[in-house]
Amino acid sequence: MPNTEFSPSIDSRPTYAGLVSQGATPAIMVADEAGAAALVDLAATDASVMDHAHIVLVAKSAGVAERLKSLKPVAVHIAPDFDAATPLVDKLLGEARMGTQLYLAGSEGLIGHVSAMAFAAGLPMDEIQTEHRGSIARRIQCVHCKGITEEVMTDPFTCSHCGLTLFVRDHFSRRLGVFQGVCVDAETPGIVPETVEIRA
Repeated sequence: MPNTEFSPSIDSRPTYAGLVSQGATPAIMVADEAGAAALVDLAATDASVMDHAHIVLVAKSAGVAERLKSLKPVAVHIAPDFDAATPLVDKLLGEARMGTQLYLAGSEGLIGHVSAMAFAAGLPMDEIQTEHRGSIARRIQCVHCKGITEEVMTDPFTCSHCGLTLFVRDHFSRRLGVFQGVCVDAETPGIVPETVEIRA
């Protein structure tokens, strides 16, 4: 589903308008397995968008990579996870010329992670396009230890770094590309609310 309906109550959450071709301009495209379908759809509307595109695919499936290679971009770089993709995306952003377009497609975690990298590299917001596809899991930073936990689907949850039980705040930090998690039982140790599934 290309356009996930997110809760309008989270004012700080970015909007994901969908990918629109900017033609045969230099491009960095980053997608996970679900987001790869958005790149295929983008190329179907304008094949020239792939003429100067470097694709970074965060996926374990070779079939998805082959489908993207058939679109004839400059290159398809494959990484098994965010950690492995980060140095490559950082390198591509560092080498980007003025006017390079950044296309991000997939989970909110991927979009937030790469957007934060792009902002840090000085890429203007109007050169970043995003389309949410797939999981609605959140990327959460613990405000206590600063560790980031990916793919959070429950509230509260346990920080994967320091082990605190965290309440997921409905605040999205664009600078960091994360939601914030705060210790849920700091004032009442051991009293933790019932775990619920996070909704979009």
